[in-house]
Amino acid sequence: METHQTEKNNGTKVANWFKTSITARMLMMGALILLLMIPLTLIQKLIKEREIRQQGVVSELNDKWGNSILLYGPILKVPYKTYEETVKYNEEMKETFKENRTIIKYAYFFPKKLDITADVKASSKKRNNFETAVFTSDIAASGTFETPDFSSKSIADADIVWEKATLLIKTTNLKGLKSEVKLNLNGNEYGFETNFNTINKSHTKLEELESSFIALADIPKTADRSFNFKLMYNGSKSIQFIPIGKVTNVQMKSDWKDPKHAGNFITQSERETENGGFEANWKLLNTNRSFSQQFFKVLPNLNQYAFGTEFIIPLDEYQKSERSAKYGFLVIGLTFLVFFLIQTLSKIPIHPFQYLMIGIALVMFYTLLISISEHSSFLKAYLIAGTAVIVMITLYSKSILKNWKFPVFIGTSLTALYGFIFVIIQMENYALLVGSIGLFLILGIVMFVSRKIDWGFDFTQNSKLTTHNS
Repeated sequence: METHQTEKNNGTKVANWFKTSITARMLMMGALILLLMIPLTLIQKLIKEREIRQQGVVSELNDKWGNSILLYGPILKVPYKTYEETVKYNEEMKETFKENRTIIKYAYFFPKKLDITADVKASSKKRNNFETAVFTSDIAASGTFETPDFSSKSIADADIVWEKATLLIKTTNLKGLKSEVKLNLNGNEYGFETNFNTINKSHTKLEELESSFIALADIPKTADRSFNFKLMYNGSKSIQFIPIGKVTNVQMKSDWKDPKHAGNFITQSERETENGGFEANWKLLNTNRSFSQQFFKVLPNLNQYAFGTEFIIPLDEYQKSERSAKYGFLVIGLTFLVFFLIQTLSKIPIHPFQYLMIGIALVMFYTLLISISEHSSFLKAYLIAGTAVIVMITLYSKSILKNWKFPVFIGTSLTALYGFIFVIIQMENYALLVGSIGLFLILGIVMFVSRKIDWGFDFTQNSKLTTHNS
């Protein structure tokens, strides 16, 4: 009987400690927040899975419309003869003899001047809720070739096979080409065919277009020769060029409002156009990049020198949802902190189960956000999910706190918190700055409100309980 009474007294002590102890409430809140991190982590994984699915659909859309464009050319390709001497043995004559073998190799010469203009009409393309940026581009190039210099390799003029010289244009996205490829050299037009052996399914490998043999009169043997050509593409993601001219000038204009200029070279100038698009210019000299104007035997991979513009959608729905979910810990922690301050200052008891229900409601916000945003815009999804969760928690708080004063304050706090996070999500350059200032202000408010809490209440109460039980 006495043992049973002791156990009952100990149970009463523990129950009273959880009811009255600030420390106990803080430990309980911490444990619940950690517990709620499990479903929040699973939601973040779900967002990632849906984003991967989106990337698959976007890749399929881009592949059908046209992929990214990387272009450089034209390149003058001139064959030349080299000779190899080999020693052979004649079995019948029982003697050795020398044999000269002619080997054809190729020299590649870049333009002296290269001017490129690109007019890009961009738009977004959707399938269900998956969105990508696509465009139609008109590219015009002109310039001059100077006389090829074979003297550096000590190649005699008699060994140069001028009559089989051709022109090369190297590019990705042949599928997206919407115009016949023709180049005007010295007033004469040359058509191009695809070099089948260079085709590769990888979009990063350049495919090669080669012209028919150039007429001897059009080869820049004695003087510079001018050229020009035009291409029309359907493409997506980006347009980039490689600066192969001694002087390369590129001018690009587009109606796309969110360009990202990429590559090793920055724009010479850039301005926003009247329709909200952009106009950008690059000017590069051969001294700005570390490769020669001519190559013998092999034309190397020059992709690392590419520059141009990426046509991006700044933040899609899944990126915004993912960024929103990263603030889940903050939302749950601050909401629990509001309830903790109300409970501590007003002495209204709140059961751990009630904290758990509030936490689950906050987690449900993200599942609502993802599912609704797949069938609507992110703004509408955020408004619907946020309103539903705020109303639910506010009404639930009324049943706990028995009056409207604190629930209205909770609803207002949640509205401000969700609004603050939405503003941060929309920002790119100033997200960290605004977020840091906002958190600093929240910390200041919490410090101001919590100054009235008697943190020694635990010890006084526990002392009273011990005296009473004695």
